[in-house]
Amino acid sequence: MTGAVEVLAELRRRGQTLATAESLTGGLIGGLLTDVPGASASYLGGVITYATRLKATLADVDEAVLTELGPVAAPTAAQMAAGVARRCHADWGLAVTGVAGPDPQDGHPVGQVFVAVARVDGEPQVRELHLAGDRTAIRNRTAAAAIALLAEALGMDRAGSGVEAVW
Repeated sequence: MTGAVEVLAELRRRGQTLATAESLTGGLIGGLLTDVPGASASYLGGVITYATRLKATLADVDEAVLTELGPVAAPTAAQMAAGVARRCHADWGLAVTGVAGPDPQDGHPVGQVFVAVARVDGEPQVRELHLAGDRTAIRNRTAAAAIALLAEALGMDRAGSGVEAVW
């Protein structure tokens, strides 16, 4: 939760808002953010797009991207981040998709994860991660990586932000 405190404070300082689109984390990022008192000043909410079809209907991922590349892909994560920002009328969108395990999915190994952040008027930033550990560890590290990517996009100094990156 340490990183969530700092990114929410920075968003509040800027008068900006955030929305999330989560797949493998199933609401963990939203939970970390809403654990912070006063989170509602900057965090609007999010969608859990665990099923592939919900990535299209709730996070505006193009059906062609899902058909051609699938739910675990950099363009999918990028469109989820941009889509949730638009849908929720937020300044920023933060999204995660990947494979937490215990089994590989559609040719993707356990631990392959994409995290993305998008400013509503800018190009999304995406990171591909290859995380080790069990399902819980992968989900927790994904949530931490997403918050770290948001901190980076906000221009926060990671060394002094309390945010630990995993890349």
